[in-house]
Amino acid sequence: MEQEPKQAGSEFEVGLDAADKSVASFARDDRSIDHILRGILRRNPTIIPAMVLVFSVICFGIIAPNFMSPGVLSLVLKQVTVTGVVAIAQTLIILTAGIDLSVGAIMVLSSMIMGRLAVDFGIPPFFAVTISLFVGALMGWVNGVLVTIVKLPPFIVTLGTLSVFTALLLWYSGSQSIRGADIREMAPSLLFFGHSLRFGGFVLTYGGLALIGLAILIWYLLNHTAWGRHVHAIGDDPDAAMLSGIKINRTLISVYALAGLICGFAGWVAAGRVGSISPIGFTDINLASITAVVIGGTSLFGGRGSILGSVLGAMIVGVFNTGLSLAGVDDYWQMFAAGNLVLIAVALDQWLRRATK
Repeated sequence: MEQEPKQAGSEFEVGLDAADKSVASFARDDRSIDHILRGILRRNPTIIPAMVLVFSVICFGIIAPNFMSPGVLSLVLKQVTVTGVVAIAQTLIILTAGIDLSVGAIMVLSSMIMGRLAVDFGIPPFFAVTISLFVGALMGWVNGVLVTIVKLPPFIVTLGTLSVFTALLLWYSGSQSIRGADIREMAPSLLFFGHSLRFGGFVLTYGGLALIGLAILIWYLLNHTAWGRHVHAIGDDPDAAMLSGIKINRTLISVYALAGLICGFAGWVAAGRVGSISPIGFTDINLASITAVVIGGTSLFGGRGSILGSVLGAMIVGVFNTGLSLAGVDDYWQMFAAGNLVLIAVALDQWLRRATK
């Protein structure tokens, strides 16, 4: 009776030794060229906008030979400076799977605040700019609170604050512009970003340098700080981000506040770009910024995108508009081309999203 367990144990060991020791494996059907290409483009979202930009510059250089002149290329960069700055703010919001329709109103209202404080009330430009930047961040903070604390959809929130901020803009400005002559006399530093550096025939404005510097700063924050990783995580999967300990509300409010601050800065850049401040200026900046972000490869569903891509997207729109103008194409066909670029970019984003399915 005592030997039976040993016999049973020895039979089990013999059977175990004879068992198949190979590791289970499963056939993978996701290593096709299509899947690999999607994965590469998904991990490097700036590849496509960079290729489109280079290809469009070459094409318009062939169609309109004067397009490649330093003067025209300088003009393109000058035209997209304000759009590029606002697109950086919009990128932060869209990375969190939101959208901000009030960026234009925040920008123009901030610009009007700094203009009136410096020109009409005689406040030193440094303090006027500081106050306007604070107000821009405050308006962004209001958007963030409504989205996180009140739990309203970003689209509805910013659609509402677009009207609110626009009404405040018209009330504060009295629907009157601030002339460039008055700014140059009372607060010339408000036009600082309109000054330029010359490199042969190429002209680079301080606004263009500011765009490059801002893009580098926000790129660093998004890619080399814990805050940036939290932003991407919230946009990719907010539930998983919450379970991992990320303070979603605080991060989202900081994103909206930073976007408002950047829009306030864009108001300063816009004053230098135009040379005056108007309450009805840059009426199309909202759609222009979203167009630049989408064409630049940032997903409207959040979690994927890049600052560099948004700047490239703004440049692509500028190249198309300038190139088509030099080619003698009417304005409505330029709008047609920009719309098709957006549709193609969104379709491409849908294709890339299937890379992880």
